[in-house]
Amino acid sequence: MKVKVIVFDLDDTLYDEISFVKSGFYAVCKYFIPNNPDTMFNKMMEVLQEDGRGKVFDKTFIYFKLYTKQNIKKALTIYRTHLPKINLNSDAKKMLSFYKKQNIPLYIVTDGNKIVQTNKIKALELENLVNKAFITHRYGIIHAKPSAYCFTKIAKYENIDYKDIVYVADNINKDFVGIKELGFRTICIKQGMFQDVVKSEKFQAEKDIKSLLELKNILVCK
Repeated sequence: MKVKVIVFDLDDTLYDEISFVKSGFYAVCKYFIPNNPDTMFNKMMEVLQEDGRGKVFDKTFIYFKLYTKQNIKKALTIYRTHLPKINLNSDAKKMLSFYKKQNIPLYIVTDGNKIVQTNKIKALELENLVNKAFITHRYGIIHAKPSAYCFTKIAKYENIDYKDIVYVADNINKDFVGIKELGFRTICIKQGMFQDVVKSEKFQAEKDIKSLLELKNILVCK
């Protein structure tokens, strides 16, 4: 696969998103039960396993008799604005450094809350490894994936054809369907919560990989 630019997704592509979730939970726990945050954290993880992320704060705060609308609002603010303790996956770190040394332009395109995603990028020190990180919500939710808006901006900035850009991401529900038809190249990293999702051909990437280290055997960067 011959390309000139590599674009990466962020969550569950360059790092494990569950590590951000745990970091956010723990920041909330330290605020509300500073003397024994582990007890509340363990309850949050229990609820997460049983009911999913959407009910964690409500059920945990009810359990600890801390439930008020104000407390839930405060918990959400702490979760979304904290500087997370997260790390790049080892294969991501190796490949970003490898392509940076080769002077291959590297970008990130990620959906999500602007503050949350910005803090993740800072915590992972990605500003030093990529040319630019595009958080789609900065341009309006209408331009979130599967929109090709940010990808076409990269093509215009680099003055290259769409076929010269590859996107490496994990979520086949939305990551590839909007850009494949325009000619962008696509690679799916099979890890994280979407690795077992099955969709029709138009949603799938050209290539599937289990580790970013496999990119060395797939990509020929011009």
